[in-house]
Amino acid sequence: MKHLFIAAAFALVSLSALADGGKSFAFGEPAPAAKATRTVEVVLKDIAFEPKRLHAKAGETVRFVLINEGKLPHEFNLGDKAMHAEHQKQMIAMQGKLFTAGMHHEGMDHGQMGHADHGHDAGNTVLVQPGQRAELTWTFRQSAPIEFACNVPGHYQAGMVGPLTIE
Repeated sequence: MKHLFIAAAFALVSLSALADGGKSFAFGEPAPAAKATRTVEVVLKDIAFEPKRLHAKAGETVRFVLINEGKLPHEFNLGDKAMHAEHQKQMIAMQGKLFTAGMHHEGMDHGQMGHADHGHDAGNTVLVQPGQRAELTWTFRQSAPIEFACNVPGHYQAGMVGPLTIE
């Protein structure tokens, strides 16, 4: 039950973050789905991604269709190793705040939790509930050593991460 509450809170903030447009990174920035030149389906399982590796070309806009076939909430996050490590710390800190808020989340104002609390304001992350689908569209700017990963606490460490090669 706690996982569902946490996932719901992250999903609400993730959706509003995507609507805000996110921010730009050296390897690219969020883009509207209409600008995608290619669609890639990524299946999120407990605890793995299919496919295990992704490729993009510099200048390409890719629409990722994310399907969570697992029993747990999962995240699809684009970034380098340092970005993932930082996001994991933020996710753990947010998890603690949510647990101390108790299970009576109906009265909570999720908008007051703030995007900066856990890094979902950048547009490079989407949380997908079990059995649900989501999308993230990204324009890749230049070659960079990045990964796609799930930063729900413990998932990255369990191997839910893969390389994304930008050519």
